[in-house]
Amino acid sequence: FYLFKRVFLISIVKLVIMDKSGSNIDFKLMSFCFKIRDFLFPRMNILKEMDIKQGFYLLDYGCGPGSYVVPASRLVGEKGKVYALDINPLAIREVKKIASKKKLINVETIISDCETGLPDSNIDIILLYDTFHDLSTPENVLRGLYRVLKPEGLLSFSDHHLKEDEILNGITGEGLFKLLKKGKKTFTFNKVV
Repeated sequence: FYLFKRVFLISIVKLVIMDKSGSNIDFKLMSFCFKIRDFLFPRMNILKEMDIKQGFYLLDYGCGPGSYVVPASRLVGEKGKVYALDINPLAIREVKKIASKKKLINVETIISDCETGLPDSNIDIILLYDTFHDLSTPENVLRGLYRVLKPEGLLSFSDHHLKEDEILNGITGEGLFKLLKKGKKTFTFNKVV
């Protein structure tokens, strides 16, 4: 059953051929597939691999339709903040809709293709999930994420499009991050200071 669900979701996602911003239909199809995925495999289970504490500032880089927004918002609490960043205006609109409907006052959206606009050393945890394979300048993104991450901050990474060696080389290749641990679904990297 698990294999069937995984093959189904991967097949649907592969049908969605997107450029950097994607079309409205592509985005809506992707959002629908993610809702099914999130129902079958709750995103909170993935976030539990990180030690997210109340009061943390979290950046969801490439947030898409907001799968992680609600569970991350609950984990960081009222004194924390979730920044949801995406290049696609539809993604940002969807996250704003979720935040409004759920009354999530600790969620802020950022529309960008690279720069976060956040202050240096401000973020405790960055989520970089299923985005890295699609970046045109991953080294620029990693430098930007390095800049905003606190010295003791963590980068949580997952990308089912990449093999493990591609992940490790891609994230550690610039010397900005080093692998801290490999979880069931994610890799956790430290900022090299």
